[in-house]
Amino acid sequence: MIEASTFLRRALLADAIFSGVAALGFTFGASAFARLFNLPDMLLLEAGLFLIAYTGLVGWLASRASVARALVLLVVIGNAAWTVGSIALLLSGAVSPNLAGELMIVAQAIATGVFAELQYVGLRRSASAAAA
Repeated sequence: MIEASTFLRRALLADAIFSGVAALGFTFGASAFARLFNLPDMLLLEAGLFLIAYTGLVGWLASRASVARALVLLVVIGNAAWTVGSIALLLSGAVSPNLAGELMIVAQAIATGVFAELQYVGLRRSASAAAA
């Protein structure tokens, strides 16, 4: 366990808010977003359902003064994997989004990558704070 720095807790909270909004939108508006982005509605629905659970985990971590370092590292690695996976999805040809869909995928990949970086920095700050 480590004492979570304020920076880490804020990075986790921002991720939880961003992911929570996406979870609600993709879960309850999958069909509308599928038409808007020319993406499969099941892809968006499943992403939304996953993000509901993810939001709960990250929100819970953000609310804790001390957290398991391995759990935060899992979130960081998961965010990095989501970023890479999003770009791979675009390049794979498995989906054929329109321009709005491509922009949405790239934008959320960038945002998720930024969260991974911020959380990693926060984790490092937490580790030094615990050692001091």
